[in-house]
Amino acid sequence: MADQSKNTPAIFELNNGTMQVKISNYGATITSLSVPDKNGKLADVVLGFDSVDPYVKGLAPYFGCIVGRVANRIKEGKFSLNGVNYSLPINKPPNSLHGGNKGFDKKIWDVAEHKKDGDKPFITFKYHSADGEEGYPGAVSVTATYTLTSATTMRLDMEAVPESKDTPISLAQHTYWNLAGHDSGNILDHKIQIWGSHITPVDQHTVPTGEILPVKGTPFDFTEEKRIGESIGEVGIGYDHNYVLDCSDQEKEGLKHAAKLSEGTSSRVLNLWTNVPGMQFYTGNYVNGVVGKGNAIYEKHVGVCLETQGFPNAINQSNFPSVVVKAGEKYQHTMLFEFSA
Repeated sequence: MADQSKNTPAIFELNNGTMQVKISNYGATITSLSVPDKNGKLADVVLGFDSVDPYVKGLAPYFGCIVGRVANRIKEGKFSLNGVNYSLPINKPPNSLHGGNKGFDKKIWDVAEHKKDGDKPFITFKYHSADGEEGYPGAVSVTATYTLTSATTMRLDMEAVPESKDTPISLAQHTYWNLAGHDSGNILDHKIQIWGSHITPVDQHTVPTGEILPVKGTPFDFTEEKRIGESIGEVGIGYDHNYVLDCSDQEKEGLKHAAKLSEGTSSRVLNLWTNVPGMQFYTGNYVNGVVGKGNAIYEKHVGVCLETQGFPNAINQSNFPSVVVKAGEKYQHTMLFEFSA
């Protein structure tokens, strides 16, 4: 692909001969990810659009993007830090969601490096978030690198360094997965196992109450693999909850096992590994009639998000792991997506 001026939204490709990923500099967004099924047949397993235009026009409910400066909800868009009170845009009333009106998902990132194919193809995006952007304190330098580390494994490394002021930082990768193929209907028959034996329950505005509750004996228990649809009727419109990830004995590249998603027809499996404390398990409850790739119509529950993250509203909950990063220190968040069939 020709060099793009850094102000132009474009789509870049990574291809190692087995899997193919398309990623835009608009929001560092995965627009397409094709992996083989049990018969070697490729399918695109992420929701999205064929071109960058619908993303830029705001038609995507956070499809495939990196959200920040702080992912998920901040209660009433308010927090105080080092004696200063901050107010953020209320873009999901009554709260601030995913960084505000124009979070990292709606910014054009610079492409710092790109190796399209061959051994370990990768792309590195950089974004500079200004002091006061969307109400947050201090400038922050952000990088995100997507690497195809093996035939069917992708690694995402996100880093952020506050330049002059302490600030909350919690990035999340918001891809909607459908392992049968993005155009194959809902994900209720997918099975999932989550290495999280507790959740942070929420109030009526989807903000954590501050409690940490065990999932045992509730519809939130995925400590053993089960159908996503099995108990979804008991949790309102669907799952949209933060799981407290366990420190399991299973480790890979220094990361802990977060989730295993599988789909029976294709036999595709996605194992997700990470180094952060939480994971939002979201079943696409608000997706409604979005016209996606190849004119596929995306309805409710057509994809599942596995957003590893700091806990929602952690900036206002002293008993949650802190999301404050001190000036000059480095936030590091890694996700390993391991596909098999």
